[in-house]
This record gives sequence, C-alpha cells and structure tokens, in this order.
Amino acid sequence: MTRPLNIACLQTRPMPDMVSALEEALPLARQAVEAGAEMLFLPEYCGGLRTDGPAVAPPSAPAGAHMFFDQMRLFAKRHSVWLNLGSIAVDGLDGRIINRGFMIDDTGNITGQYDKIHMFDIQLSETEVFRESAHVSPGDCAVIHDTPKARIGHTICYDLRFPELFRDLAKSGAEILICPAAFTKKTGQAHWHVLNRARAIESTRFVVSACATGPVPGGGETFGHSLIINPWGEVLADGGTEPGLIQATIDLDEVAAAAGRVPSLTADRPFTLDPDSKRNVA
Repeated sequence: MTRPLNIACLQTRPMPDMVSALEEALPLARQAVEAGAEMLFLPEYCGGLRTDGPAVAPPSAPAGAHMFFDQMRLFAKRHSVWLNLGSIAVDGLDGRIINRGFMIDDTGNITGQYDKIHMFDIQLSETEVFRESAHVSPGDCAVIHDTPKARIGHTICYDLRFPELFRDLAKSGAEILICPAAFTKKTGQAHWHVLNRARAIESTRFVVSACATGPVPGGGETFGHSLIINPWGEVLADGGTEPGLIQATIDLDEVAAAAGRVPSLTADRPFTLDPDSKRNVA
C-alpha cells in the first residue's frame, strides 16, 4: 500500500512589488496544476522582496488586505489545489513586519499560518551584513498544518540552521517538513544542500524547500535550487538556478519505513554535560 502525493515547488524570482510577484507566480502555478500537482509550495517572501541596505524591505500589507495573498487564495479555489505560501510580509503592530507563511486549502480557505521564529542577523563580511530583526518581528510558536493529504511542519529560511525545530516537528507527527527560503547565494553555495539533506536524514521525513532564485531588487542575490528530498536524504528534484518548477510524486509511507530503519526520533537518552571531563578518568 502506498500514499502518493503529487507536489510542486514554484521557484520564483524576487520581485519588488506584489503585482510583479503575481505575474511571476501565477504562470508557474498554472503549469504545476496542469501537470497534475495536488499541492504547491512557494518560496519565502513570494509576495515580493527587495532590500534597503542591510535590511529586507518587502512590500507588505495588513493580513486582511494583502493583494498577493488574496489572489493566490482565489487561484487555489478556482483550481481546487492546496497551496502553501512560504511567506509574505504582513504588517505588524510594532512598526515592523511579520514574515508569515500560510496554508491554503483547495477551496481558498486559510487552514494555518506560521511566523518565522529565527531572525537572519549575520555578518558574512565587512560589506555583507544582514539584520532581519531590525525590521521583522519574530514568531515564537512552531506549527504543523494538518491537511487531508499530509501533516506538514512549517519552517522558513534561517530556521533551517536549527535542527531541534525540525526534530520537534517530526516527533510531533509532521510527515513533510518545509523550509521556503530566499537563501543568499553565498550561504546557499556553502550550506543549502547539506543542511536540507541533514534535516531529512535526522528526522526521517520528507523535506520540501522552495527557494527564490536570482538578484534581489535593491541588492543581494538568492540561491535557487528548490529541493524535494525523501526521508533517506535522497534528492528527488533540484530546481537549479533558473526560475521554473520542480515536481515529484512522493510516497508518504516512506516516512514510516525510514523511521523503522533508523528510529533515532525514539532513541533519545537523557544526559548531562560534565564540566570537568577529567573527573571520571580512572
């Protein structure tokens, strides 16, 4: 017995406004539906992304009046397809935005949302400084989307570097772990593939990561290489660097099979950190 699910990642380019972001995403979404995809995954800041010096400055709007969001909900309803908006910029209450992802069902209804927990505050070099927390308010709650097709744990971009989040989502029943991203080209070249594969292997879960590709208006560049990875850590599809679409039919029964072969999620043992490693030397 198998549990097949046809999924697709839309690998879009960062766009400076919501209108151009829609013009980028909708043709790919139609292509995916025509190819039989039952569930579509979009990147981080799929509703638009630009930068202002070291800060992200995506076009934002209130959650109830977000043009990109509303149009994608309408698309899901018209085409009877499940849709994960990796994230869009939503106006917050403290003057900052919220980096928020949404799960939309095949009738256009919102079934869940997730606010990115870990902020991308790093300095890659003297000239490459990123301070997401200066303009983005972080979330504090992990989220699993319960859908009729699969249980989906939602993370976003920099969350990929925090394996305990993925482990907790998997231990709480997620079958697919998603990490929509606008990963920088520099960090992507060094870490993107190995981190995604590691999260799949550690959790014995599918990892689906739609990533934006190409230059960011205002400065910077995203890595692309959207990925679909099975619970054994094998890459089923890789989007490369061009905008487009990747698609695969996954078998959700592989989750239980992989967990049975390597039951690491159920093999935790308590331990303490010895402050004096020489103390117990005979």
